[in-house]
Amino acid sequence: MVDLPQTPSFRLDGKRAVVTGAGRGIGLAAAAALAQAGAAVTLVARSAGEIEDAAAAIGNGAQAATLDVSDTQAVAAFFAEREPFHVLVNNAGTNRPKPMWEVSEADYDAVLGLNVKAAFFVAQACAKAMIETGTQGSLIHMGSQMGHVGGPDRSLYCASKWALEGMNKAFALDLAAHGIRSNTVAPTFIETPLTQPMFADAAFKASVLSKIKLGRIGKVEDLMGAVLFLATDASALMTGTSLVVDGGWTAE
Repeated sequence: MVDLPQTPSFRLDGKRAVVTGAGRGIGLAAAAALAQAGAAVTLVARSAGEIEDAAAAIGNGAQAATLDVSDTQAVAAFFAEREPFHVLVNNAGTNRPKPMWEVSEADYDAVLGLNVKAAFFVAQACAKAMIETGTQGSLIHMGSQMGHVGGPDRSLYCASKWALEGMNKAFALDLAAHGIRSNTVAPTFIETPLTQPMFADAAFKASVLSKIKLGRIGKVEDLMGAVLFLATDASALMTGTSLVVDGGWTAE
């Protein structure tokens, strides 16, 4: 008789998950994916109305929590006041695309402040609560293909996403002994409210499509499986790496 191995579970029943920047776009899709797999999801964003509507639509015990992730003290309080989470999707981020010679100090502070500093301290607060309670789980950071290559008008964004990749690898080494994994998802351009205005520029859209070898702009649904995979036991031996979902952009 053949002793067949069993596929690890892609379910998250009984698990608690938190998603930052969850009101729309990639964050909302990640929250929906985790909830559909059985997790009790807390959606975090600055705008209460959006996440309350999103949590109501998701159901399955989903909750909305208004939080500015750039407020380090508020972030620490948020995680200290709640049961530890098993899954974090560290998704809040921003971009100010422009040539490097036009970048202002305010631009730098906005992009690096949210994409790097806030992401760091969200991960730290989440991980501390997990360590203190012996909770094992998965940290998932929303990176970008631009954390693996460069791009025109993307000096700040590339700086932030390359930094996130380095942080992620070090997080993985620090947290492995505690049974906490850390990985990134690195998407190509995805159609979201944030990117929609960019694609109104036909020349820009054509330049993007010329780089995506599968020939289309990404959709949020293209990332839901990647997030779910990294959140579950299906990826139990993965940590400190990046799941690149880029339609072939970085293969060339």
